[in-house]
Amino acid sequence: MTELKRLINVNNRLNNKLKLPKLSESRLRHLINHGLNWQHVLCKNPQQSPDIATILTDHTCDQPNAANHQSLEVAPFLSAPVAPKANALPAWMVNGNPSSSSRPLSALTASTLPGPSNLANIPRHTIRTPITHSPISDQEIRRLLLPQTFEEAAPAARTVTPQQEPQLFHELPRVIVSNVCQQSAVTSMEFHPSIHTILAVGNANGEISLWDLRLRQRLMLKSFEIWNISNCSAEFQAQAADLKESPISVTRVTWSPHARFFGVAFSKHLIQLYTSYHVSKSLQKYLEIEAHDGRVNDIGFSFSKNQLCIVTCGDDKLIKVWDLKGHKIFTFEGHAAPVYSVLPHSKENLQYLFSTSVDGKIMAWVFDNKNFRVEYDTPGNCCTAMLYSADGTRLFSCGTNKEGDWFLVEWNDSEGSIKRTYSGFKKSFAGNVQFDTTKNRILAVGVDNQIKIWDMDNINLLTSTDAGGGLSSLPLVKFNNEGNLLAVTTEGGFKILASADGFKSLNDAKREADIAIDRSIENRRNLNEISKPWKVNKIVHHTQCRRVTMPESIGPSNNVCLLYTKPGTGLLALGSKGVLKMWKWSVTPSNHTGKATTSVNPEHSTPTKGIFMTNDVPNNKDAIPCLDISNNGTYGLAACGGIVSLFKMVSSYKVLHQFMSPPPAATCIAFIPQDNNIAAIGREDSVIHIFSIRHGELIAELKGHQKYITSIAFSLRQNIMVSAGADAQLISWNMNTWSMNKSASIQMRTGENAALSETKVQFHSNQELLLACHETQLVIYDASRMKPIIHWLPQDDDGLSACAISSATYSSNFEQIYATFSDGNIGVFDAGSLILRCRIAPSAYLYQTPSTSGNVYPLVVTANPDEPSQFAIALSDGTINVIEPKECETWW
Repeated sequence: MTELKRLINVNNRLNNKLKLPKLSESRLRHLINHGLNWQHVLCKNPQQSPDIATILTDHTCDQPNAANHQSLEVAPFLSAPVAPKANALPAWMVNGNPSSSSRPLSALTASTLPGPSNLANIPRHTIRTPITHSPISDQEIRRLLLPQTFEEAAPAARTVTPQQEPQLFHELPRVIVSNVCQQSAVTSMEFHPSIHTILAVGNANGEISLWDLRLRQRLMLKSFEIWNISNCSAEFQAQAADLKESPISVTRVTWSPHARFFGVAFSKHLIQLYTSYHVSKSLQKYLEIEAHDGRVNDIGFSFSKNQLCIVTCGDDKLIKVWDLKGHKIFTFEGHAAPVYSVLPHSKENLQYLFSTSVDGKIMAWVFDNKNFRVEYDTPGNCCTAMLYSADGTRLFSCGTNKEGDWFLVEWNDSEGSIKRTYSGFKKSFAGNVQFDTTKNRILAVGVDNQIKIWDMDNINLLTSTDAGGGLSSLPLVKFNNEGNLLAVTTEGGFKILASADGFKSLNDAKREADIAIDRSIENRRNLNEISKPWKVNKIVHHTQCRRVTMPESIGPSNNVCLLYTKPGTGLLALGSKGVLKMWKWSVTPSNHTGKATTSVNPEHSTPTKGIFMTNDVPNNKDAIPCLDISNNGTYGLAACGGIVSLFKMVSSYKVLHQFMSPPPAATCIAFIPQDNNIAAIGREDSVIHIFSIRHGELIAELKGHQKYITSIAFSLRQNIMVSAGADAQLISWNMNTWSMNKSASIQMRTGENAALSETKVQFHSNQELLLACHETQLVIYDASRMKPIIHWLPQDDDGLSACAISSATYSSNFEQIYATFSDGNIGVFDAGSLILRCRIAPSAYLYQTPSTSGNVYPLVVTANPDEPSQFAIALSDGTINVIEPKECETWW
């Protein structure tokens, strides 16, 4: 550097006209290093430790003496059968740009060249400036001393980028098609690589779920559990003993390249691998690894010697590679801070990966030579994540530093330098900015409660959207592989946005639902043709099933509302006396999930102030209780003949707001699925009010029933609401205009209208089939036409006498229907054919003898939202029971 200053001073054109930049603060360091390496790449006999005297003349290594010298023409660290050419190595691997804080310039020439030995042990050779040299031109000095920084490169990109094409706007997912609320914050999402409407979701409470976006159906929900605690370290076993105080969250979910496997990383030590051959049915446990000491920050899949492997990184500053048997193949060491993300990639048989750490470093590693690495500084020394475009040719990174400054950049994959820096963020942010790419053209970033979109070829912001509001401050964004669906996280779940193509693909579910309807009809027809009746499983003794009784009764009642909480950890009951009660299951050694179970007794949940919520009951008489829980599980609506109360579900049950004083009294309440601030309230005067709770105003008044409203259900796919009344009538309403679509009356087989009685309705998960429960029968309707498909009426020959049906509900997987009867029996039906599969006699869950039990029977049944074989019943004497099969049996 001293000699270079002297050269400038002796040149009259440059003397006192140029300010020499500091080497550690400019790209000069990288350019010199690039020149040195380029000379060495062109050298005929490259050695591992070259002796380079100057960048002004071509360098040539002496003829090597060692017989085992390796040429750069073939990468020495590869053991693949077909070795890649040198140009298959990205410039990241050859022309490293180590950070100024890690190694001096004198080390660059040796340390950035691939070699079989540890880089730290390679001798360092200084750059010697000769005393005399040939004159250097002004152009050469300008080229060396005036490089663009990555900040300066951005305006240059604007001058060569073509104008945006209007067609790009039409390709963007902009239409909101789903708004899914969950009990816990979403921490990771990933679309299935080949079934583009399947979305995997990981949550802060450790749960993972799969969603079929065409059917608007959750296919699977799994709570966090340790599969084999004995295989874990003593340190982790100690932490796992108290999951309630220190919960475990999901940090990353991902699919293997061909979706054979599904991987989950957790905030403490573990990764879990599932097989996903039949993703529409379930995920099967495959492998559990205690991968890191502390938090596992990322998980990915790659190949090593043509075998699929797992790549993980964590707070222990390590990157590890595992085979599918759980054996560790490699450990990459070198980061000085927790490793934030990994990006495995390949080019021409060369398997390598990038890793980023929270201190703003990027490292590049080669699988077949774990001692080889190259280190870079991220822009702004930010904690960043990296992604390739879909075709694997363009590399991007996005992150934020400690000051909250953002950096979204594209890297020059052939040079290892910043190609362009994108603009469009208007303020600093605390936290890590998330981004995704699609169609080899679009970049999307979640920031400032918005989704910001760029064309990859233009640094200027293309467009932004708040997706209807409610997004988290730094929302996760994830495209499917086709780029026609975009998932984005909200404060209480996630939303799905679709392009025109995506909207069309989602509507293809209509055809599948029609097939399901036809199949149900065919199943029923085939079963009716079988002369031998189906053998019904009979549960008559309490040893044939498991049950647990809630420790507090709600008192004798003629009408009860009973609901599981959204995560399935508690039960909520409201009787005709107006007292709201809740029972919860806690996390214990015998119930590490804290979910509802018959193996552990629940606790009667007492409000923090010790005051139970009691609804206004006029004249202290029995009234019709109505109850519903918001989609995010945070709030509840309740009434019992009096004013409607909005209350908080968490700990206090505090009443936040009251509205709609009687008369007429509310008889049915339901939150609108897509908006927790709007409720449909059926009243005793047969009118339904669509009411905005937030604004305290009536949106619509629906008239059509002749008796009071008893049930309300919604189908977002068909954009309809179906109501049922005590007049045994069903009415379909358009949710855009709140006008009546169609109506139907429950009919007997003779064609006569059924007797006036309370009727309950519930949609199947496909949102095409509708279950109606009347005291005389169960009916499945095609909701689009409001036409009955299948009927079931009580018959003596199946063990269920001609008694009234009190309640019915779908199981959580919508494969079974639970129905309760006024004689105490409980029936389990096949949901597709309404064939009785199992009959549970009252003697199985009532310990009293028939002479002492009196006329005690289930008033209502509700299904566990997670466990398809578990349900709860409220009895007429005020007792609440949870029932499920024996442990040795998974189904009734």
